Amino acid sequence: MHQDAQDASILLVDDMEDNLVALEAVLAALQVPLVRAQSGEEALRAVRRREFAVVLLDVLMPGMDGFETAARIKRLDHAKDTPIVFLTGTETSNDAGYAFRGYATGAVDYLTKPFDPWVLRTKVAVFLELHRKNRQLRRLQDEHEERLRDVESRLQAVEREFAGGAGTARLAERIGELAASMRALRGG
Repeated sequence: MHQDAQDASILLVDDMEDNLVALEAVLAALQVPLVRAQSGEEALRAVRRREFAVVLLDVLMPGMDGFETAARIKRLDHAKDTPIVFLTGTETSNDAGYAFRGYATGAVDYLTKPFDPWVLRTKVAVFLELHRKNRQLRRLQDEHEERLRDVESRLQAVEREFAGGAGTARLAERIGELAASMRALRGG
């Protein structure tokens, strides 16, 4: 994945050009990169190259359909938690089997075309915000782990000093520094 950690992109997958144009028009107001794919194979190539905040995936496509595409995306380690919203035409929307299969494949939502542009934009905005929050949380966890490694390294140095017979006053000073670091990590 060759993408900045703060980027939030949306993958639009539909074999019909008109549907992609409509999705782009509805989602342009969100001001995030929109990546197109006109087949399941093309979608998989895109997902292998970068991370997406959400995938909007047409159910019925020639070749690899939306269900198979979703299943393959979910098998990729870096994409297994990527939300997938299935989009389907009215001809399949009344078939409960399609919805069940979509959710069983890992979809988080199932919308019927033609969709309400406001509803779609609002739902996608929620997924974008979740993506940003998850990135922020991962960054904070990484920073916390780095601080813990630093304290652990300093504690090991104190242990070496103690084993080497360093003076008691110097050891007490180093232990005080470590205790202060641990309190800071705990937020108190």
